[in-house]
Amino acid sequence: MIRVALISFLAVLPLCAQMSFVRDVWPHLQKADCKGCHNTDGVGSTTRLQFPDADATDAEREVFGDSLRRFVDTADPAKSMLVLKPTNRIGHAGGRRIQPGSEAETALINWVKQLTVTKPLARHEERRVVAAHAKPVLRRLTHSQYDNTVRDLLGDISQPSRQFPPEDFIDGFKNQFEGQSISPLLAESYGEAAARLAQKIKVTDEKTFVESFGKRAFRRPLSAGEKTRYQALLAKAGPQAVAEAMLQSPAFLYRPETAARPEDRPYVRASRLSYLLWDTMPDDALIAAAEKGELNTAEGFEKHARRMLADPKAAAALDEFVSQWMRFDRVITMVKDRRFYPNFTRETALAMTEETRRFVADLVWNNRSFLDFYTSDATFINGDLASLYGMKAPSDDYTRMAYPADSGRAGILSHATFLALTSKPAETSPTARGLFVREQFLCQNVPQPPPGVNTNLPPQSEEKPMTNRERLQIHLSNPACASCHTLIDPIGLGLEKFDGVGAYRKDLTMRIPSFDRKKEPRSVSVPIDSSGWVAGIQGSEFQTPRELGAALARTPQCQECLVKQYFRYAMGRRETAADRAVIARVLATFRDSQFRFQELMIAVAKWTEFGVHAERN
Repeated sequence: MIRVALISFLAVLPLCAQMSFVRDVWPHLQKADCKGCHNTDGVGSTTRLQFPDADATDAEREVFGDSLRRFVDTADPAKSMLVLKPTNRIGHAGGRRIQPGSEAETALINWVKQLTVTKPLARHEERRVVAAHAKPVLRRLTHSQYDNTVRDLLGDISQPSRQFPPEDFIDGFKNQFEGQSISPLLAESYGEAAARLAQKIKVTDEKTFVESFGKRAFRRPLSAGEKTRYQALLAKAGPQAVAEAMLQSPAFLYRPETAARPEDRPYVRASRLSYLLWDTMPDDALIAAAEKGELNTAEGFEKHARRMLADPKAAAALDEFVSQWMRFDRVITMVKDRRFYPNFTRETALAMTEETRRFVADLVWNNRSFLDFYTSDATFINGDLASLYGMKAPSDDYTRMAYPADSGRAGILSHATFLALTSKPAETSPTARGLFVREQFLCQNVPQPPPGVNTNLPPQSEEKPMTNRERLQIHLSNPACASCHTLIDPIGLGLEKFDGVGAYRKDLTMRIPSFDRKKEPRSVSVPIDSSGWVAGIQGSEFQTPRELGAALARTPQCQECLVKQYFRYAMGRRETAADRAVIARVLATFRDSQFRFQELMIAVAKWTEFGVHAERN
C-alpha cells in the first residue's frame, strides 16, 4: 500500500522548473540533520552517502546534490533510496528523519524527478568537495610539554604547570590548537614561573649566554635582531633577566608549524618530531641532525625517529597520549556512591589508570599487535583490582596476569578504567558506554539530542522495579531519541553484567525507595539480559566485553580510528578531507606491520611531514 501511494504521489506531483539543490533541498536535509551521521566521522561514514564539510561553498553543495543521482532509480523513481531511506519506508539506521507527506519529502521527490530527466555534470564541470580548513600556524606548549621542556632546559623538576589554569579538552585532547590561546590568567602564571625559574640559572660565561641559552630555549638559532635585543638586556640587567624574558617569549611558549625563515626549517622539523615522540624539546643530537640536513629526507627523518623511540622519554610521551585519549582525568576525579561501592577510593581510581597505562605500554613497547587493545586475555593488576575482578592477587603489583577463561573479560572494554568512567555515581550508564565506544573507538560522532528533549530515565518504583534495558525503552519509543539511541544504547546494554566500578554481577540489585518514609529502601534483584550489538557492523552481536572487543578489532572503522586518534593528537586538530591520503597511507603501513603501534607513530610523523609521495623525492 505504501508503494502504491508513493507511485501515485510521484505521478501527480508537478516538476518544478530547474530546481536549485542549495535553495530547495539542502535546507530540509540540514533540518533533518542527515549530515550528523553521514560525514567522515559519523555513524554513517561507511555508507556511500557523505555530506560535504560545513564550510563547503554553494557550488560544492550543488555538485553534491547532483551526486545524489546514485540513489535514484531512473527506471522506477518510486524505488529511489533517496526518498525511501530518510522517510524510513525501508530500514534506516537513523530512523525517520523526514516525515512522509511533508514539505521536505516533496522537495526530495521533486529533486528525484529532476535528476531522472537531467544529465550528470560533465567531468570537467565537477569540483571536489574538499573544505579548506584552517590549520595551525603556531601551537602553544601544552602544560606537560612546558614541564618537560623546563626540565630538559633548566634541570627543573618542580612541574610549574600544576599552578597553571587547567587546559580544555577539544575533540578528545588537550593539545588541539583551537583551544591554545593564552588567557590573562595563564599569561600571569607564565610570568610567575619564568621569574622563579630564571633565578635558578647558573651562568659561567656571559659572552656566550644569549646565543647558547637562546638557541636551546627557542629550539633554533636567534635572529640578528633577537641577539641585539637580548644582548642589550644582558648588559643592563644580567643573565637572569634575559632568561626570564626568553621564558615568556612566544618563541619559547609556542612551536611554529612552518618556518618564518628558510634557515629555520630543519629546526622546526626537529621540534615537531621531538614534541610528538618525546613531548619535550629536541636533544643536542636531534639539533645536530637538523643542522647537518639529516632530517631533510624521509629516510633520514625516520632513522632519527626510531632512535628517539628507544629513549625512555618516548614511553612518557605515549603515556600522555593514552591518559588524554582514555580520559584518566575523569577517572581520577570521579565520585562513586559509597552505599553501592563502599570499597571505591581514590587509590582504586589510580590503580585503574595504572592498569590501563601498563597494558598499553606492554602492547606498544613489546611490539604486540595493537588490536590486542580490544582482545587481549591478559592485563596488569594489583591486589585491589584483583579483588574487584574476582581474580587471585598477583605476587607483585601490576604483573601481567591472564583473566579466568570464563570471565568474559578481554582488552580495554573489561578494564575498570572504561567501565567506571562510563558509569554514574550510583549505577551504570549503557548510553555513556555506547557513546564512548562510538566516539573513542570508532571515531563516529553521534548527534546531540534535540533541544528541549527530556533525557532523564523513569525513576525506580516500588510497584515495578525495572532493569536499565526496560528504562531505556523510553529512548526507543520517542522518535526524537530513537534515531541516535539505537546506535549507542545496545552497545552499553551488552556490558550490563559489569557494574559501575567494573566488577562482575550476575543480577542487577536495585534499592527501591518506599512510599512510606519510615521504611528503609528495599533491595530487589532482577536477571540481566546482556545481549548487545553494534548497529552498522555485521555480525557484531555480543554478550561480553571479549565478544565486543573481537567485533571491534576486526572492523575497518575501528582500525582506522586508531590512526585518526593518534593523527589528531599529533597534528593538534581533526583530520580534514585534504588529509585522507595521509590517513590511508598511515593505515596501510599500520596494517602491513601487523598493527604495531610503533610503526603507526613513525608513519604519522613521517607522512605528515613529507606527504604521501615522499619516497619519490
